[in-house]
Amino acid sequence: MSTPANEFANYCAELLAPLGPVRIKRMFGGHGLYVDELFVAILSSERLYLKTDPINRASFEAAGCEPFCYEARGKLNTIAYYSPPDEALESAGLMQPWARLALEAALRARATPVLKKRVARPAAAKRSGGAKA
Repeated sequence: MSTPANEFANYCAELLAPLGPVRIKRMFGGHGLYVDELFVAILSSERLYLKTDPINRASFEAAGCEPFCYEARGKLNTIAYYSPPDEALESAGLMQPWARLALEAALRARATPVLKKRVARPAAAKRSGGAKA
């Protein structure tokens, strides 16, 4: 049996499908959408939020799009996902410019090297033996 949340997730996957294969994954009480295995969107409370970054965020803000917010430990948190304009949800063609921005942000995020925390290593043991002449 298909639930309304699953139907909305499938519809959003259809909107993003022109960009490539879409995979839907349940997460955090909602869904995550992947295009070509790149995480590009969050579905929460039957709302779509697309990935943004400092390069494309101004386009979303200029169109009046809203950021994804959630509450944790009594604090309101915002992450780098914004709703597309309402009219973009009407068709895949209208969604494409916004979906492409999200995919480009995901590609940039993948290309950014992640700095790993350095692990302290024990000092090398002193070598035994005599001094060189």
